[in-house]
Amino acid sequence: MRNSCLFLVLASLFPPGRATAQEASVLEALLRARIAQDTATVAVAFRDPSRRQEVQVDAFRRYHAASTMKVPVLVELARRVDAGDLRWDDTLRVHNEFRSIVDSSTYRLDPGEDSDSTLYTLEGQDLPVSRLARLMITRSSNLATNLIIGRLDPTRVNATAHRLGADSIAVLRGVEDGKAYERGLNNTTTARDLAILLEAIAVGRAASRQATDSMRAILLAQEFNDGIPAGVPPGVPVAHKTGEITAIAHDAAIVYPPRRGPYILVILTRGYPERAAAAQLMADLSAIVYRWAIERPDPHE
Repeated sequence: MRNSCLFLVLASLFPPGRATAQEASVLEALLRARIAQDTATVAVAFRDPSRRQEVQVDAFRRYHAASTMKVPVLVELARRVDAGDLRWDDTLRVHNEFRSIVDSSTYRLDPGEDSDSTLYTLEGQDLPVSRLARLMITRSSNLATNLIIGRLDPTRVNATAHRLGADSIAVLRGVEDGKAYERGLNNTTTARDLAILLEAIAVGRAASRQATDSMRAILLAQEFNDGIPAGVPPGVPVAHKTGEITAIAHDAAIVYPPRRGPYILVILTRGYPERAAAAQLMADLSAIVYRWAIERPDPHE
């Protein structure tokens, strides 16, 4: 009901017609107005590849990436499959012992701190890369992420993201490296960086067509949907990756409205003590963008 009312209000603000720079400014103003209702720090990046439009709100501000760093990991994995270095049906042995980037000391992941605990029961078994990649995205499995990034090498993950245009993203390590965290050696990103990577997936530039289709299918199967997907009508496909740690909540998405090309929306937040408040903000911003986007015909047609 809340989103239905919001759509009615937005319909009066965004009548059908060609998008103009002035209308993009109105969209930015509405996004900023909603952000200003809270005290958290928020960044937004909107990109529409087919219409070559974008709106940014503090999109260059740097954040702890949390689990959104799994997007560049997925991209690097797909490109390595393209290169023949790996196959989706290759296997990795499940283990829970990793080395800190600070001093190579070992650390283990806590199943209680992982959004997916099922993988820990399979320690010692060999699982296909495709299954691990799916758990990494759809359930945000930290254990699956560390297994994959250990095989890929964070340096190469980072380099690939930079080559695709996300040139300020920093992927330094796997998840839960406590010593690295204490020294500030964290994976970081901006809304702009993530939007560029998702646009590369959306338009098929991130990897081969087959590998890109595989990435989209995994992102579309995301199980945590109280952010950006909650702001669009039921049934609208959203391929996305969430990220969350203490007082940090993000969502980075490709949205597929009917009868038009997809658009990219990335929302990064810092400072919400409760996840529910961050989720509501992301749903509200998503609803604003969706209404604006569906009312804008392609100006290049």
